[in-house]
Amino acid sequence: MISGFPPVVAADAEVLILGSMPGQASLDVTQYYAHPRNAFWPIICQLFDAPQGIDYSERLALLQRNRIALWDVMQHCLREGSLDSAIKPSSIVANDFVTFFAESRSIRYLFFNGAQAERSFKRHVVPTLPTYGFKFEMQRLPSTSPAHAALSFEQKLAQWQCVRDVMAR
Repeated sequence: MISGFPPVVAADAEVLILGSMPGQASLDVTQYYAHPRNAFWPIICQLFDAPQGIDYSERLALLQRNRIALWDVMQHCLREGSLDSAIKPSSIVANDFVTFFAESRSIRYLFFNGAQAERSFKRHVVPTLPTYGFKFEMQRLPSTSPAHAALSFEQKLAQWQCVRDVMAR
């Protein structure tokens, strides 16, 4: 059984980016998207005009300054290795989104980092949410994982541009 991390969230966050479960490289160092070939941080830095070489605490501060929260759908699951496809579906325990959303009322947009995050959220979280009070725009984005090689970095970056665009509304 592996366990994820607590959310990164500022009081004024409007966007929540959700992954499925941290990969092994991330778990080893307790940092979101720590695999050196994961495109998440290069994309975020490029979207918000930050230097690529900033350290992890500066990356988290960059998200918070831009009113972006970061978390994973899963709190616990069984998985060997890092691939989402290796997650044992019956082992998934979702994070407590009812409490999270009650405490983070300014979140209006949910972006899923890949298909597994979106599927898991819809299956394990949506049924637990009250039918009132939680209304979000939701969009799946291409996974930033190096295992998702169907798109180039430039193609992923173009699709992730919508994260920055919603902040301009």
